[in-house]
Amino acid sequence: MEEAMSIESILRRKGPDVTTIGPEANIKSAAGWLRAKNIGALVVTSGNAILGLISEREIVDAFFRYGEAAGSMRVKEIMQHGVTTVSPDESVTRVMKLMTHQRVRHLPVVHGGKLAGIVSIGDVIKYRLEELELEANVLRDAYSISR
Repeated sequence: MEEAMSIESILRRKGPDVTTIGPEANIKSAAGWLRAKNIGALVVTSGNAILGLISEREIVDAFFRYGEAAGSMRVKEIMQHGVTTVSPDESVTRVMKLMTHQRVRHLPVVHGGKLAGIVSIGDVIKYRLEELELEANVLRDAYSISR
């Protein structure tokens, strides 16, 4: 069961699409992409290299600290550096623990050294809840049959 519950299972459902942004883009552009795509984070890349992550959290913090001037600041000035990545074969349980421990809501997924997707805490929780519901249904059916 644990093997079936992998990050790859989540990516198969949601797709491998990842919205990326360059480090030289301005924060206003990043905010625009987040809004347009209805997502919470962008992976900051240069070529195939993952440089970091910029989320709503960093943008809000930048506007709090720098006011309206934050909109023209560069993504590289406020992004999260040294972002943890996961592979598609990681278990959902391990990724949930990792996200909780590191207090992050988004993790890029890397396969073969290339960006293969991104998972959010919402993706992970949704998948885990569906798995728990399935397990409960199986147990209920087994109980009904045994009566």
